[in-house]
Amino acid sequence: MKLQKHILILVMLSLFFASCRKYVDIKKSSLQSFITTANDCQLLLDNYTLFNTGYPYDGEASSDDYYLTDDMYNTQDFISVEDLSVYTWLPGSIRAGSDQWVGPYNKVYHANLIIEALDKLAGTENQSVINNLRGSALFMRAYSFWNVAQLYAKPYSATASSDPGIPIHLVSDVNNTPGRGTVKEAYDRIIQDLTEAAGLLNTTSTISSRPNKAAAYAMLARVYLSMEDYPNALINAKAALDLNSTLLDFNTIDPQNPSPFRRFTNPEVVFHSILANNDFLAGGSADFTTAKIKTDFVNSYDSNDLRKTFFFQQNNDGSFRFTGNYEPTTGSNLFNGLTTDELYITRAECYARAGNTAAALADLNTLLKARWTTGTFVNVTAVSADDALTKIVAERRKELIMRAQRWTDLRRLNKDSRFAVNQARDIITGTSTKTFTLPANDPRYTLLIPQEVITGSKLPQNQR
Repeated sequence: MKLQKHILILVMLSLFFASCRKYVDIKKSSLQSFITTANDCQLLLDNYTLFNTGYPYDGEASSDDYYLTDDMYNTQDFISVEDLSVYTWLPGSIRAGSDQWVGPYNKVYHANLIIEALDKLAGTENQSVINNLRGSALFMRAYSFWNVAQLYAKPYSATASSDPGIPIHLVSDVNNTPGRGTVKEAYDRIIQDLTEAAGLLNTTSTISSRPNKAAAYAMLARVYLSMEDYPNALINAKAALDLNSTLLDFNTIDPQNPSPFRRFTNPEVVFHSILANNDFLAGGSADFTTAKIKTDFVNSYDSNDLRKTFFFQQNNDGSFRFTGNYEPTTGSNLFNGLTTDELYITRAECYARAGNTAAALADLNTLLKARWTTGTFVNVTAVSADDALTKIVAERRKELIMRAQRWTDLRRLNKDSRFAVNQARDIITGTSTKTFTLPANDPRYTLLIPQEVITGSKLPQNQR
C-alpha cells in the first residue's frame, strides 16, 4: 500500500508540472524530495503521458503529407484560425499559446530532475541500474531538444555556428536562463547527450516506451541525417540495426483490422512516442476525415505493395485517409517514434550517398520485400549510386508518410535541387481561388516561437 501511494504521488506531481505554461513557470518543488531512490527515478521515467506523448505537431501540420478540402478550410467548424494559418504558411503565423514549446521543455525539466537525483545516489545503489536510468534521462532530454529544434531553429547548415538555436536547459533550476545560443551548440549538446546515453543504456528494454541502446543509436542516426552528416548517420544506423533489425512482414497483418498496428508489440518500434493531440491531423473515419491523402500519392504505390492496403482507406466521398499510424488509433496522436524501417531507409540513403550502390539496394530491397505481397516483389535495381539515391528518397517518402519526419526531410532535401519541393495549396473560396506557397528553403521553414514564450522569456524571435 505504501509503495502504491508513493507511485501515485510521483505520477500526480509529474502530471501537475506537465500542465505548467512556460519552462520558467515550473517552480522548484517538493517533487524533488520524492525522488530519493533509483526506483523513484524509474517510476518517473515510466510516466508515459509525461515522456512519451505531447511532442509538437506543427511541423507535420506544415508539411505536404496531407491536404484539407476547400469546405474544411472555409467552414472552420473543426479547425482553428491558428491551425489554418499554420496550414497555409502565413508569414505572420504564430501560436498565441506555448503548448508545443512547453511540452518538450517540461520533459527536459523532469529529465534534469532525474539526472540531479542520480548524482546524489552515486555509490549507494546498483551502478548498472544507475547507468541505465541516467542514459534514459539523457536520451529523453536530447529527444526533446531535437523536436524543438526542428520547428524553432533553422536547419543545420554552414551557418550553424551563428544561427540562433534553442535554449539548452541542463539543470532543473528555473532561474537558470541560458538564452537561445546557436544551432551548432544545440546539436552539439543533443549529440553529446545521445552518445553518452548509448554508452549507458541497457541493450534491450522490456517495453518500447523505454529507451535502450538501439534507440540512442537510432536517434543519433536521425539527428546526423538532419545535419546532412551522412557518414555519421550511416555509422549509427548500422549500430542500431546490429542490435535490432526486425521488420514487420505486412503479409502477417489482418487486412480486416481497421487499426492494424499494435502499440508496444510492433516489432519495428525501437522507441515509442506520439505527437500532441490536435484536430486537423485526425485520420477520422470513412464518414468524416479532416486530413486527407492525395489520390495521386496513394496511386503511386504498386497494387502488390501492402502499404497501399494498410496505410490508406478510401472514404465515402472517394478521397483517402491515413490508417497506417503506428499508434493504433484513428485519432490525431500520430506516431513520431523510432523504428527499424526508418533505419533501413536511412542506412540505404547513406550507402547510396557514399557510392555503395549494392549495399544501398540491399537495404532497400530488404525493406520492400517485407511490404509486398509474398511472391510478387522484384528487386529494385539501379544503374548508378545517384539512380539508387533517387529511388531511395522516393521510397523514404512513401514509407514514412505521416510519421512527423516529412518536415525535417523537406528542410534537409530542399537544399538539393534534385529533391527540392516548392509547396503550394490551392483553396477555392467562393468564386475565387487562393494559392498559398512555401518555396524550398524559405525562412518560414523555421516557425515563429509562440507569443507566450516570447512575452514571458524575452527570447529573440525568429526573423521573417
